[in-house]
Amino acid sequence: MKNYTITVNGTVYDVTVEDKGGSGVSPVTPAAAPKAAAPAPAATGSAGGVKIEAGAAGKVVKIAASAGTAVKKGDPVVVLEVMKMETPVVAPQDGTVASINCNEGQQVDAGALLATMN
Repeated sequence: MKNYTITVNGTVYDVTVEDKGGSGVSPVTPAAAPKAAAPAPAATGSAGGVKIEAGAAGKVVKIAASAGTAVKKGDPVVVLEVMKMETPVVAPQDGTVASINCNEGQQVDAGALLATMN
């Protein structure tokens, strides 16, 4: 058996590969829970209860609202470049932006926490 560390979409797994002989590919199974991923950028302000997440992987090109900004449902909070198109990530409801959890120029995965609001 051989042990490997594999990173998939930013999540690190320790895996063990068992050699059963023959010419087939050995299965890879997680040996333990994922290791903690790299920490996210420091949030500005205190975290709110409503999460604003990236709908697709992309690059943060603009932070449209800062912590403490009052926003209405549909107002842009962050703008992502996804497949060479600027895509606004909007407030899901009326409220106040509590924290911004990304930086301009940062690459983010789909589902990444970009901001929170109250």
